[in-house]
Amino acid sequence: MQEVSQVIDNPLKHGEFNFRKRRELGRRLSGQDYQYAYVMPNSWKSALIPFFADIPLRIGYTGEARFWLLNQRQPAYKEPSCSMVQHFWRLATSDDMGEESTAAILQPVLQSSSQQQQVTLQAMQLSTDHPVYIFCPGAEYGAAKRWPAEHFAALAVELLNADANSVVWLLGSEKDGVEARRIVAALPAGISPQRCLDLCGQTMLTQAVDLLAVADLVVCNDSGLMHIAAAVNTPVVAIYGSSSPVFTPPLSKHAQIVSLRLECSPCFKRECPLGTLACLQELLPGQVLAACNDALLSGQSETD
Repeated sequence: MQEVSQVIDNPLKHGEFNFRKRRELGRRLSGQDYQYAYVMPNSWKSALIPFFADIPLRIGYTGEARFWLLNQRQPAYKEPSCSMVQHFWRLATSDDMGEESTAAILQPVLQSSSQQQQVTLQAMQLSTDHPVYIFCPGAEYGAAKRWPAEHFAALAVELLNADANSVVWLLGSEKDGVEARRIVAALPAGISPQRCLDLCGQTMLTQAVDLLAVADLVVCNDSGLMHIAAAVNTPVVAIYGSSSPVFTPPLSKHAQIVSLRLECSPCFKRECPLGTLACLQELLPGQVLAACNDALLSGQSETD
């Protein structure tokens, strides 16, 4: 992203407190002349590093007893129809009196040059001489965000049969390989293994960005890879189960959102509290295929 000049690795695991590590990282940052720190989470511990870095303006929503850690606090704000991006955009653009800016929300754009893409394709021994459909079957949050593997397999069959030259790549982390293997195992014998490649756990994140950028279509759960696909402007079909397409939508005009919007969803649970996973089990491959066709037409119309 051209707006990002430096990335600082967080040495802390999710949920880890470790006061000493937070203080050490803050002190390392203290000499780098940062003027503003936007603290996105509402937790007390998340405000410690900017405090120890002695950053002059530390901005965040009022949260867990951190009045002395932040020196510009916005009152808690969360409208039911507000997306996460709008929530944080308000934090970043409101003045110190809490008055919101009327500036339009900027869409994230990830850069992936043709040269970078070719390097990645060569390293992975892949080709884009044919239509490429990428499936991202994982979702780190939990099973209630993962469309069933058998549905992904049925969708793959439809897309592959519609174009004899097309291929499907399964993309994700090493953990997502479990779902990818289930998809491959559910494919009928008539589908060549070379037409549905399991790449889960085989790419670095930068390579995943390049592969998503060269794809003709990406089908994914509500996940980080969904947002990356949207940011590289590839047509996306985003499948929602326990989460909300209002709260975390793909930010792209080429995105198609598929959700049954059942009465019980979004529940935001990691596992289905009813034990049925109806929001995803009953979302059939044909419904997602229709969204795929719409997304492909959207991408083609921009190219034309």
